Amino acid sequence: MRIKGSTLVIFDLDGTLVDAYPAITESFNHVMRAFGYPARSARLIRAAVGKGDRNLLAPFVKKEDLPEMLAAYRRHHSNSLKRKSRLLKGARHILGYLKRKGYKLGIASNRPTRFSRILLKHLKVEHFFDYVLCSDKLKHMKPHPEILIRIIRRLQGDPRHTLFVGDMVIDAQAGSRAGVKTIIVTTGSSSIASIRSSRPFAVIKNLNQLSSFV
Repeated sequence: MRIKGSTLVIFDLDGTLVDAYPAITESFNHVMRAFGYPARSARLIRAAVGKGDRNLLAPFVKKEDLPEMLAAYRRHHSNSLKRKSRLLKGARHILGYLKRKGYKLGIASNRPTRFSRILLKHLKVEHFFDYVLCSDKLKHMKPHPEILIRIIRRLQGDPRHTLFVGDMVIDAQAGSRAGVKTIIVTTGSSSIASIRSSRPFAVIKNLNQLSSFV
């Protein structure tokens, strides 16, 4: 089913366009070991991803250790991202396809701006995007709709003609609250059951299927 009249497509980053879970896991466990905490499984870390790096670490460490551990995580992560991140299946193809069709493209990520830029530049997709906005520049992070509303305004879009593509329940919630159609791709950390319960416009298995809607 094609979405008629859409002119703007906004993407989440992690789990949607990029698989950075190995890099996140490596940096997470590096800092845990360095500060005397137990390493955690990749599965547990993956389930905690999505609400920024501070919220990733906070449930696992003492409050007084968090600032220093967060700084150490970020130092390590700048390098691990370049070694252990990759584009997900269909990402480069769909971005090129949308640009050729004249769509404006945006990024809406709860990942800090610095690391989002590292990813986009390293994976050579930065040039596809007209605007990149991350939660460290905002008062609220997803599932609050602020990030989507700001991108739509910046790119002079219309919520009725905007499509948001994410991978998590918080993406579906943010899209609904912003009044945009949201498609969730099942390549992230949310279960299919929880994704379907959040009632997005559509659920797809990989980004190649997005071309059926645009």
